[in-house]
Amino acid sequence: MTSEPVTFSAIQFSAMSFLAMREHSAAELRQKLQKKFDVPDLIAAAVEDLTLRNLQSDERFTEAFIKMRIRQGKGPVRILYELKEKGIEKNLAVSLTNPDDCAWIDLAKEVCERRYDRLDPLSQKERAKIIRFLHYRGFTSTQIQQATSQARVFR
Repeated sequence: MTSEPVTFSAIQFSAMSFLAMREHSAAELRQKLQKKFDVPDLIAAAVEDLTLRNLQSDERFTEAFIKMRIRQGKGPVRILYELKEKGIEKNLAVSLTNPDDCAWIDLAKEVCERRYDRLDPLSQKERAKIIRFLHYRGFTSTQIQQATSQARVFR
């Protein structure tokens, strides 16, 4: 917290500095600014202004976040949970994540094959371990079932 009077422009400058590093959700940006400044009304106004000027966008943040998590091999359930934690509306998160898309099955299969690349048959215990791993990564049971039926490691 600063001891000098806090101005709207100081808060906005700080917010823009955060946004220059990476996209932030509006909720995440407010939270970071509240750690730095103790003026909730000015913080809300600054974030609102940035959103109106399209310098902050929950949609842009969500798209970037989903792409990053897909590169990390995370599934839609995990991504939706993390977006909720970041303050993203459920409708926006679901529409951009599209949990019913077949691409999630391909990603689950890819994650499975990348993590467990073997030629010898799997024991029941090893199969269960892989399925638990994919659940932890955020894939649905249906996606896991379809991915493991296609993955070469399960053949």
